Amino acid sequence: MVEIGDWLRARQAEGTLRKVVGLDHLGHGRVRLAGGSGPELLDFSSNDYLALSEHPALIAAAAEALHRYGTGAGAARLMSGNFPVHQELEAAVAALKGQAAALIFGSGYSANVGIIAALMGRDDVIFTDRLNHASIYDGCRLAGARLARFRHNDLNHLEELLASRRAAGTALIVVESVYSMDGDRAPLRELVRLKERHGCLLMVDEAHATGVFGANGGGIIEEEGVADGVDLAMGTFGKALGSYGAYVAASQAMIDFLINRARSFIFSTALPPAVAAASLAAVRIIQQEPRLRQELHQKVAMFKASLCQGGFTADLGPTQIIPLQIGESARAVAAAEELRAHGLFVPAVRPPTVPEGTARLRFSITRHLSEADLQQAATAILSLLRL
Repeated sequence: MVEIGDWLRARQAEGTLRKVVGLDHLGHGRVRLAGGSGPELLDFSSNDYLALSEHPALIAAAAEALHRYGTGAGAARLMSGNFPVHQELEAAVAALKGQAAALIFGSGYSANVGIIAALMGRDDVIFTDRLNHASIYDGCRLAGARLARFRHNDLNHLEELLASRRAAGTALIVVESVYSMDGDRAPLRELVRLKERHGCLLMVDEAHATGVFGANGGGIIEEEGVADGVDLAMGTFGKALGSYGAYVAASQAMIDFLINRARSFIFSTALPPAVAAASLAAVRIIQQEPRLRQELHQKVAMFKASLCQGGFTADLGPTQIIPLQIGESARAVAAAEELRAHGLFVPAVRPPTVPEGTARLRFSITRHLSEADLQQAATAILSLLRL
């Protein structure tokens, strides 16, 4: 067993020791370090992209369900924890994602772990992008299937692996449509063609795309028009949808299979009805109010333009997630502290969340932030980089 004290001291020395930072959430994209009277900080760490966590419709839906059903579901869905709002939410998600059915989970982590481990086994092979989320990799480990990792968004490398390692048994390709730490997009149309050519299943994690992309907020899958080619469309309610939990949308047969095989669904207490009600309200809002996405994209474009006009030359990517590569963990921590002095809350992202030598500041743009806020942030970043 690892000696805990030695392990903690080693992480401290290399600049990768993590601590939970106490925060007072002040609303409208502002936070303050808890326990003090420090200044308000602009929050660039949140994934509440559309600012729906403060939307009156979500709050009202949650409050109504809270008063009607109480604070918890009381049991797993297969026991007595199934409520009408759970099934309404699943029907709404299925329609949003262009699939026949859907199943909700307690979190994105439990969804990815449960889905992959239920589907795949020792005689199967999983082809996974190297930069996929930790929950995907943990699902792969639990499945016990053979694992083939392809270079990030490198379809030539994936095709080489498919040609050499696609044997008998089930083959699954897993990607994220928007990568959470790099902010880039997966080439979904090309991936669909590859999966069809090689007889694979395709699973797409849309945690950071649902609500933000697509005419109805259905994500990159909707925007690219590939719903028919995606076998499992997974996503979360805790980011652009402003609530909590996760889902997978697929064929009815696939959902029936997961209800009977996904252990993280079978053996977990159901989402509280109030949380499910807020998520259902969010799914409806993203379809009824496309202006929310439009406003977000306008702010993202303005922020990137301000950086470019100030002399920033690195690629800022195609999404609302903008990583500023620093390199060493200690330098990233120091940069985060300097930006905090300029009124920005931007935590340093360090290994093992990202590969060694690629520590970064991850800027997440939300509708909470005004154009003046974004200009302030751009000025601070340019000052940090001495541009």
